[in-house]
Amino acid sequence: MIFLADLARRLEFPLELEFVQLSSYGSGTESSGKIRMAQVLKTPLKDRDVLIVEDIVDSGQSMAFLLEQLRKKKPASIKLCCLLDKPSRRKVAVTVDYRGFIAPNKFIVGYGMDYAEQYRNLPEICVIEQL
Repeated sequence: MIFLADLARRLEFPLELEFVQLSSYGSGTESSGKIRMAQVLKTPLKDRDVLIVEDIVDSGQSMAFLLEQLRKKKPASIKLCCLLDKPSRRKVAVTVDYRGFIAPNKFIVGYGMDYAEQYRNLPEICVIEQL
């Protein structure tokens, strides 16, 4: 949400924001591969342009799941924007349309990203060396 807030302030066209909450990590550092949708969309997407804004795209499993769910709602288009991309960890092919940076194969926290719900409030992007 921190990346989204910074990005939204730079976009110069009308937009609506809505949040979807997906989880596949729990309290670990590796994705379980089981995606859980804790919060779903309420806004109709039919014939609308959708931009998914994600902090980090890692295995691709969560994004593939979300893209599949959103396509069922028949939007005019769907694009994916992420701050950090880890293509070296992809298990599922996902097209990132707008990317900030390629991230190393390390566990990243800060700037909204967490480890077991900790460290989201760090003002910069950090790597956890030891857990």
